[in-house]
Amino acid sequence: MDTTSPLAGTDAPQRRERSVDRILQILEFLHGHGEAIRIGALAKALNAPRSSTYTLVNDLTQAGLLEISPEDSRIFFGKRMYLYGLNYIRENSLAKRARLEVDRLAKETGETSEFCMLQSGRYTIMHMRPGNRPFRISSAVGLQIPIPWTASGRLLLAGRSRVEIEELIAEEDLTLPDGRRIDIDEFIDAVGKARADGYCLTRGLVDAVTQCLAAPIYGVDGNIEATICLVLPVDLSEHQTDALRERLLQSSRALSSR
Repeated sequence: MDTTSPLAGTDAPQRRERSVDRILQILEFLHGHGEAIRIGALAKALNAPRSSTYTLVNDLTQAGLLEISPEDSRIFFGKRMYLYGLNYIRENSLAKRARLEVDRLAKETGETSEFCMLQSGRYTIMHMRPGNRPFRISSAVGLQIPIPWTASGRLLLAGRSRVEIEELIAEEDLTLPDGRRIDIDEFIDAVGKARADGYCLTRGLVDAVTQCLAAPIYGVDGNIEATICLVLPVDLSEHQTDALRERLLQSSRALSSR
């Protein structure tokens, strides 16, 4: 007589799901952390068992997704992750076109240009080309910044309800690097204004010497999928800023789906 329970073995898929979730946590943490880390410190940061963390890191290392430094045993992304990223850039239509447009915009205007999207609740720089000013304003590709700190963030949330916006933004994201506090009501009003204006300009949020001018990139569904922006000195004249806005809007229209 077969006494095997019909539920026998059903915990195996659950274990696999938990392993996949833990792998994603590891990759997401490394991306946000931005530098190599020892496995013990990684397990502590994730509040995960050291034994299972070591096992997963070993599996990811053997797969080429992570690499362990022979000098100090710190782990970080491996070459295969880099190759996967190159595939995305080559095959994703918007990413390909946006890279070309960002490079063209920076060359024509002489200003730092960026292509940005939302990733894991953060404004993320997908591609960047620095300008040619003696004092260069630039940010790192892959850098993730709290949404309220940016002009692009206001556009990327356009069309979302107040509840959706409040759920997406962590309380600490409303505090700027210099300690100033962004009022949530004013921020939500700014999101609505950015949607209505079709662009967004913010001054002196992350630092006192720059302003950010962002324009939306619309997807086929009519929603804002990404942004293209210029990071500018804060002391540009109104005439200069207006001219750059018109040029930026040309780029946004060229990249948006019709």
